[in-house]
Amino acid sequence: MLSLLHHPNLVSLVGYCADGDQRLLVYEYMALGSLADHLLDINADQIPLSWHRRMKVAHGTAKGLEYLHEKANPPVIYRDLKSPNILLDEEYNPKLSDFGLAKLGPVGGKTHISTRVMGTYGYCAPEYIRTGQLTIKTDVYSFGVFLLELITGKRAVDSNRTANEQILVNWAKPMIRDRRYHELVDPLLRGEYPEKDLSQAVGVAAMCLQEEDTVRPYMSDAVVALGFLAEVPAGCEEKPSTVPQKKEAEDPSLTNSTKQDESTFDRQRVVAEAIEWGAMRQKQKAQTQGKATDSGCIIAPTEGNMV
Repeated sequence: MLSLLHHPNLVSLVGYCADGDQRLLVYEYMALGSLADHLLDINADQIPLSWHRRMKVAHGTAKGLEYLHEKANPPVIYRDLKSPNILLDEEYNPKLSDFGLAKLGPVGGKTHISTRVMGTYGYCAPEYIRTGQLTIKTDVYSFGVFLLELITGKRAVDSNRTANEQILVNWAKPMIRDRRYHELVDPLLRGEYPEKDLSQAVGVAAMCLQEEDTVRPYMSDAVVALGFLAEVPAGCEEKPSTVPQKKEAEDPSLTNSTKQDESTFDRQRVVAEAIEWGAMRQKQKAQTQGKATDSGCIIAPTEGNMV
Protein backbone atom coordinates (compact mmCIF):
# COMPACT_ATOMS: atom_id res chain seq x y z
CA MET A 1 0.00 0.00 0.00
CA LEU A 2 2.73 2.46 0.96
CA SER A 3 4.38 2.12 -2.45
CA LEU A 4 1.26 3.69 -4.00
CA LEU A 5 1.06 6.62 -1.55
CA HIS A 6 3.27 9.68 -1.94
CA HIS A 7 3.14 12.70 0.34
CA PRO A 8 5.73 14.80 2.21
CA ASN A 9 4.21 13.69 5.53
CA LEU A 10 4.34 9.96 4.81
CA VAL A 11 7.58 7.98 5.03
CA SER A 12 8.89 6.88 1.64
CA LEU A 13 9.46 3.22 0.86
CA VAL A 14 12.97 2.97 -0.59
CA GLY A 15 12.92 -0.73 -1.38
CA TYR A 16 12.41 -4.25 -0.13
CA CYS A 17 14.21 -7.56 0.00
CA ALA A 18 12.85 -11.10 -0.01
CA ASP A 19 15.19 -14.00 0.64
CA GLY A 20 13.57 -17.32 1.44
CA ASP A 21 11.16 -16.69 4.31
CA GLN A 22 12.93 -13.45 5.28
CA ARG A 23 11.28 -10.14 4.38
CA LEU A 24 12.83 -6.69 4.72
CA LEU A 25 11.35 -3.25 4.04
CA VAL A 26 13.68 -0.26 3.65
CA TYR A 27 12.34 3.21 4.45
CA GLU A 28 13.90 6.64 4.12
CA TYR A 29 16.21 7.69 6.94
CA MET A 30 14.56 9.89 9.58
CA ALA A 31 17.35 11.60 11.50
CA LEU A 32 15.50 12.37 14.75
CA GLY A 33 13.71 9.08 15.21
CA SER A 34 10.17 8.94 16.57
CA LEU A 35 8.18 11.72 18.20
CA ALA A 36 7.93 9.60 21.34
CA ASP A 37 11.71 9.93 21.76
CA HIS A 38 11.34 13.72 22.04
CA LEU A 39 7.98 13.97 23.80
CA LEU A 40 7.37 10.96 26.04
CA ASP A 41 10.75 9.32 26.63
CA ILE A 42 13.02 12.31 27.13
CA ASN A 43 15.85 12.34 29.64
CA ALA A 44 17.36 15.13 31.71
CA ASP A 45 19.90 15.98 28.98
CA GLN A 46 17.30 16.60 26.28
CA ILE A 47 15.71 19.93 25.49
CA PRO A 48 11.89 19.59 25.54
CA LEU A 49 9.99 20.31 22.36
CA SER A 50 8.89 23.94 22.20
CA TRP A 51 5.23 24.85 21.72
CA HIS A 52 5.89 25.94 18.15
CA ARG A 53 7.56 22.64 17.25
CA ARG A 54 4.69 20.70 18.82
CA MET A 55 2.20 22.60 16.68
CA LYS A 56 4.42 22.07 13.63
CA VAL A 57 4.34 18.32 14.29
CA ALA A 58 0.57 18.41 14.81
CA HIS A 59 0.07 20.33 11.57
CA GLY A 60 2.27 18.01 9.51
CA THR A 61 0.63 14.91 10.97
CA ALA A 62 -2.80 16.34 10.17
CA LYS A 63 -1.68 16.97 6.58
CA GLY A 64 -0.58 13.35 6.27
CA LEU A 65 -3.98 12.12 7.47
CA GLU A 66 -5.76 14.60 5.22
CA TYR A 67 -3.94 13.12 2.23
CA LEU A 68 -4.91 9.57 3.22
CA HIS A 69 -8.55 10.45 3.89
CA GLU A 70 -9.41 13.03 1.27
CA LYS A 71 -6.86 12.87 -1.55
CA ALA A 72 -5.84 9.22 -1.87
CA ASN A 73 -8.09 7.16 -4.14
CA PRO A 74 -9.49 5.01 -2.64
CA PRO A 75 -9.21 6.67 0.79
CA VAL A 76 -7.00 5.04 3.39
CA ILE A 77 -7.78 4.68 7.10
CA TYR A 78 -4.47 4.74 8.97
CA ARG A 79 -5.85 3.04 12.12
CA ASP A 80 -2.70 3.25 14.26
CA LEU A 81 -1.91 6.90 14.86
CA LYS A 82 0.32 7.30 17.91
CA SER A 83 3.51 9.13 18.87
CA PRO A 84 5.88 6.19 18.26
CA ASN A 85 4.59 5.95 14.67
CA ILE A 86 5.36 9.61 13.88
CA LEU A 87 8.95 9.98 12.66
CA LEU A 88 10.85 13.27 12.50
CA ASP A 89 13.46 14.50 10.05
CA GLU A 90 16.31 16.85 10.98
CA GLU A 91 13.96 19.86 10.82
CA TYR A 92 11.23 18.26 12.94
CA ASN A 93 8.96 17.64 9.97
CA PRO A 94 6.71 14.68 10.89
CA LYS A 95 5.98 11.66 8.73
CA LEU A 96 3.50 8.85 9.34
CA SER A 97 5.09 5.40 9.39
CA ASP A 98 4.07 1.77 10.00
CA PHE A 99 1.10 1.12 7.75
CA GLY A 100 0.65 -2.46 8.93
CA LEU A 101 -2.90 -1.81 10.22
CA ALA A 102 -3.98 0.59 7.46
CA LYS A 103 -7.16 -0.30 5.57
CA LEU A 104 -8.72 0.95 2.37
CA GLY A 105 -11.71 3.10 3.27
CA PRO A 106 -15.33 2.68 2.19
CA VAL A 107 -16.15 3.34 -1.48
CA GLY A 108 -19.22 3.17 -3.68
CA GLY A 109 -21.55 4.97 -1.29
CA LYS A 110 -20.71 2.79 1.70
CA THR A 111 -20.42 4.59 5.02
CA HIS A 112 -17.97 2.26 6.75
CA ILE A 113 -16.10 -1.00 6.61
CA SER A 114 -16.44 -3.71 9.23
CA THR A 115 -13.29 -5.23 10.64
CA ARG A 116 -11.83 -6.78 13.76
CA VAL A 117 -10.96 -4.10 16.30
CA MET A 118 -7.26 -3.36 16.06
CA GLY A 119 -5.08 -0.47 17.16
CA THR A 120 -3.54 0.80 20.38
CA TYR A 121 -5.49 1.12 23.60
CA GLY A 122 -6.24 4.72 24.48
CA TYR A 123 -6.32 5.92 20.87
CA CYS A 124 -9.28 3.96 19.48
CA ALA A 125 -12.59 5.70 18.89
CA PRO A 126 -15.47 4.51 21.11
CA GLU A 127 -17.83 3.64 18.23
CA TYR A 128 -15.12 1.54 16.58
CA ILE A 129 -14.63 -0.41 19.80
CA ARG A 130 -18.38 -0.96 20.20
CA THR A 131 -19.23 -1.94 16.63
CA GLY A 132 -16.06 -2.70 14.69
CA GLN A 133 -17.25 -0.21 12.06
CA LEU A 134 -14.30 1.70 10.67
CA THR A 135 -14.49 5.17 9.07
CA ILE A 136 -12.08 8.03 8.50
CA LYS A 137 -13.57 9.65 11.61
CA THR A 138 -11.96 6.82 13.60
CA ASP A 139 -8.59 8.32 12.69
CA VAL A 140 -9.88 11.79 13.60
CA TYR A 141 -10.56 10.60 17.16
CA SER A 142 -7.06 9.13 17.36
CA PHE A 143 -5.68 12.45 16.17
CA GLY A 144 -7.49 14.18 19.05
CA VAL A 145 -5.72 11.89 21.52
CA PHE A 146 -2.44 12.50 19.72
CA LEU A 147 -2.94 16.27 19.95
CA LEU A 148 -3.58 15.95 23.68
CA GLU A 149 -0.28 14.11 23.99
CA LEU A 150 1.51 17.01 22.30
CA ILE A 151 -0.18 19.53 24.59
CA THR A 152 0.27 17.63 27.84
CA GLY A 153 3.45 15.62 27.30
CA LYS A 154 1.56 12.63 28.75
CA ARG A 155 1.02 9.19 27.25
CA ALA A 156 -2.42 8.15 26.03
CA VAL A 157 -2.26 5.34 28.59
CA ASP A 158 0.20 5.23 31.48
CA SER A 159 -0.23 2.51 34.09
CA ASN A 160 2.48 4.11 36.24
CA ARG A 161 0.20 7.03 37.09
CA THR A 162 -2.61 7.17 39.65
CA ALA A 163 -5.91 5.55 38.67
CA ASN A 164 -7.61 8.79 37.58
CA GLU A 165 -4.61 9.81 35.44
CA GLN A 166 -3.90 6.53 33.63
CA ILE A 167 -6.19 7.25 30.65
CA LEU A 168 -5.22 10.61 29.18
CA VAL A 169 -8.68 11.40 27.77
CA ASN A 170 -10.40 10.69 31.09
CA TRP A 171 -7.87 12.82 32.94
CA ALA A 172 -8.21 15.73 30.51
CA LYS A 173 -12.01 15.70 30.24
CA PRO A 174 -12.80 17.76 33.40
CA MET A 175 -10.20 20.39 32.53
CA ILE A 176 -11.51 20.73 28.99
CA ARG A 177 -15.07 20.93 30.28
CA ASP A 178 -14.21 23.68 32.77
CA ARG A 179 -11.83 25.47 30.38
CA ARG A 180 -8.90 25.01 32.77
CA TYR A 181 -6.61 24.64 29.80
CA HIS A 182 -3.45 25.83 31.55
CA GLU A 183 -3.65 22.74 33.79
CA LEU A 184 -3.29 20.55 30.71
CA VAL A 185 -0.01 22.01 29.51
CA ASP A 186 3.20 20.03 29.74
CA PRO A 187 5.17 21.46 32.72
CA LEU A 188 8.34 21.16 30.64
CA LEU A 189 7.13 24.09 28.53
CA ARG A 190 7.49 26.29 31.65
CA GLY A 191 4.63 28.50 30.58
CA GLU A 192 6.24 29.40 27.25
CA TYR A 193 3.20 29.23 24.99
CA PRO A 194 0.60 31.75 23.71
CA GLU A 195 -2.59 31.35 25.76
CA LYS A 196 -4.82 32.02 22.75
CA ASP A 197 -3.01 29.34 20.77
CA LEU A 198 -3.44 26.89 23.64
CA SER A 199 -7.17 27.57 23.73
CA GLN A 200 -7.51 26.94 20.01
CA ALA A 201 -5.34 23.80 20.06
CA VAL A 202 -7.44 22.34 22.88
CA GLY A 203 -10.55 23.31 20.91
CA VAL A 204 -9.32 21.29 17.93
CA ALA A 205 -8.57 18.31 20.18
CA ALA A 206 -11.99 18.52 21.85
CA MET A 207 -13.80 18.56 18.51
CA CYS A 208 -11.81 15.56 17.28
CA LEU A 209 -12.71 13.70 20.47
CA GLN A 210 -16.47 14.11 20.15
CA GLU A 211 -18.27 10.89 21.06
CA GLU A 212 -20.49 11.15 17.98
CA ASP A 213 -18.29 10.57 14.95
CA THR A 214 -20.55 12.62 12.66
CA VAL A 215 -19.76 15.88 14.49
CA ARG A 216 -16.01 15.42 14.43
CA PRO A 217 -14.26 17.66 11.90
CA TYR A 218 -12.61 16.40 8.75
CA MET A 219 -8.83 16.41 8.77
CA SER A 220 -8.83 19.21 6.18
CA ASP A 221 -10.49 21.45 8.80
CA ALA A 222 -7.88 20.49 11.38
CA VAL A 223 -5.11 21.19 8.86
CA VAL A 224 -6.34 24.74 8.32
CA ALA A 225 -6.74 25.46 12.04
CA LEU A 226 -3.39 23.99 13.01
CA GLY A 227 -1.67 25.69 10.07
CA PHE A 228 -2.47 29.00 11.72
CA LEU A 229 -1.05 27.83 15.05
CA ALA A 230 2.06 26.35 13.45
CA GLU A 231 2.86 29.61 11.64
CA VAL A 232 2.97 31.70 14.79
CA PRO A 233 6.28 31.28 16.68
CA ALA A 234 5.99 30.58 20.39
CA GLY A 235 5.48 33.78 22.37
CA CYS A 236 4.80 35.90 19.27
CA GLU A 237 1.29 37.03 18.37
CA GLU A 238 2.33 39.59 15.78
CA LYS A 239 0.74 39.20 12.35
CA PRO A 240 2.89 39.23 9.21
CA SER A 241 3.47 42.77 7.96
CA THR A 242 1.52 43.72 4.84
CA VAL A 243 3.31 47.06 4.31
CA PRO A 244 6.26 46.98 1.84
CA GLN A 245 9.46 48.51 3.19
CA LYS A 246 10.27 50.29 -0.10
CA LYS A 247 7.13 51.13 -1.94
CA GLU A 248 8.96 52.62 -4.91
CA ALA A 249 10.77 49.36 -5.55
CA GLU A 250 7.73 47.20 -5.02
CA ASP A 251 7.67 43.97 -6.98
CA PRO A 252 4.10 43.15 -8.13
CA SER A 253 4.72 39.41 -7.86
CA LEU A 254 5.91 39.81 -4.29
CA THR A 255 2.89 41.95 -3.45
CA ASN A 256 0.54 39.28 -4.78
CA SER A 257 2.40 36.65 -2.81
CA THR A 258 2.12 38.72 0.37
CA LYS A 259 -1.62 39.18 -0.14
CA GLN A 260 -2.04 35.47 -0.72
CA ASP A 261 -0.09 34.66 2.44
CA GLU A 262 -2.19 37.16 4.40
CA SER A 263 -5.41 35.63 3.07
CA THR A 264 -4.27 32.12 3.99
CA PHE A 265 -3.20 33.29 7.44
CA ASP A 266 -6.58 34.97 8.07
CA ARG A 267 -8.49 31.90 6.88
CA GLN A 268 -6.50 29.65 9.17
CA ARG A 269 -7.15 31.97 12.09
CA VAL A 270 -10.90 32.05 11.41
CA VAL A 271 -11.14 28.27 11.16
CA ALA A 272 -9.16 27.83 14.39
CA GLU A 273 -11.50 30.22 16.19
CA ALA A 274 -14.56 28.52 14.69
CA ILE A 275 -13.43 25.12 15.90
CA GLU A 276 -12.83 26.53 19.37
CA TRP A 277 -16.30 28.09 19.29
CA GLY A 278 -17.79 24.79 18.13
CA ALA A 279 -16.31 22.99 21.12
CA MET A 280 -17.90 25.55 23.43
CA ARG A 281 -21.28 25.19 21.70
CA GLN A 282 -21.19 21.41 22.09
CA LYS A 283 -20.57 21.88 25.80
CA GLN A 284 -23.42 24.37 26.17
CA LYS A 285 -25.82 22.14 24.24
CA ALA A 286 -25.02 19.14 26.45
CA GLN A 287 -25.52 21.19 29.60
CA THR A 288 -28.88 22.43 28.31
CA GLN A 289 -29.96 18.85 27.73
CA GLY A 290 -28.96 17.91 31.25
CA LYS A 291 -25.85 16.02 30.26
CA ALA A 292 -23.26 18.03 32.06
CA THR A 293 -21.42 14.86 33.02
CA ASP A 294 -20.52 14.25 29.36
CA SER A 295 -20.37 17.94 28.39
CA GLY A 296 -20.85 16.90 24.78
CA CYS A 297 -17.12 16.65 24.68
CA ILE A 298 -15.16 13.45 24.95
CA ILE A 299 -15.38 9.87 26.08
CA ALA A 300 -12.59 7.40 26.55
CA PRO A 301 -12.67 3.79 25.34
CA THR A 302 -13.23 1.33 28.13
CA GLU A 303 -13.58 -2.01 26.43
CA GLY A 304 -12.68 -3.99 23.35
CA ASN A 305 -9.87 -6.24 22.19
CA MET A 306 -6.91 -4.21 21.07
CA VAL A 307 -3.27 -4.87 20.44
